[in-house]
Amino acid sequence: MVGKLITFEGIDGCGKSTQARLLYDNLKRISTKCILTREPGGSKGAEEIRKLLVTGTSNRWSAETEILLFTAARRDHLERTISPGLRDDKIVISDRFFDSTKIYQGAARSDLVELAETLHHLTIKLIPNLTFVIDMEPKRALKRGLDRFSGEDRFEEFGLNFQKKLRAGFIELTKKENKRCHLINGDNDPQKISKEIFQIYSDHSNG
Repeated sequence: MVGKLITFEGIDGCGKSTQARLLYDNLKRISTKCILTREPGGSKGAEEIRKLLVTGTSNRWSAETEILLFTAARRDHLERTISPGLRDDKIVISDRFFDSTKIYQGAARSDLVELAETLHHLTIKLIPNLTFVIDMEPKRALKRGLDRFSGEDRFEEFGLNFQKKLRAGFIELTKKENKRCHLINGDNDPQKISKEIFQIYSDHSNG
């Protein structure tokens, strides 16, 4: 594996997908070989599993079943998209990765974080080189997420308190893993955020 995996994390509606796309566009502009992908999804099999995870009622799956579905989707994503990209020396930019699974499960059932970590260690065995956590006030982010009317709002249906727990989890992640994870103020202008992210990426690449 000679490429790099860069991930974008944050609560629903925070703008991470926009920033992942902007980084991809900026890298393509300077002729950097890169791939833009997402989770759950990013490969044919994983996209099929995505439909099961992001639609339907909030109680569609038990927490245990949900972890297994996320891990299955991630394994297919790894095999079909991420690993081939890294072997080709590409920058793989993923809108969500394992950090989301761990933090979402921690917010719902903290006793299952160890299960999520064990499955990741056994089946994925990959840690991002660089992670951007887009931080935003949960009430605003939740409204933005629901206003999209995407049909993929199962996690938004858990409500505001759940989003607040997620935000706390992501902030704690940036404190624990501050060399890999960078907390970005998602309330700033999107172009300003994009410039900040590109500068951090450049510093990391040259460091």
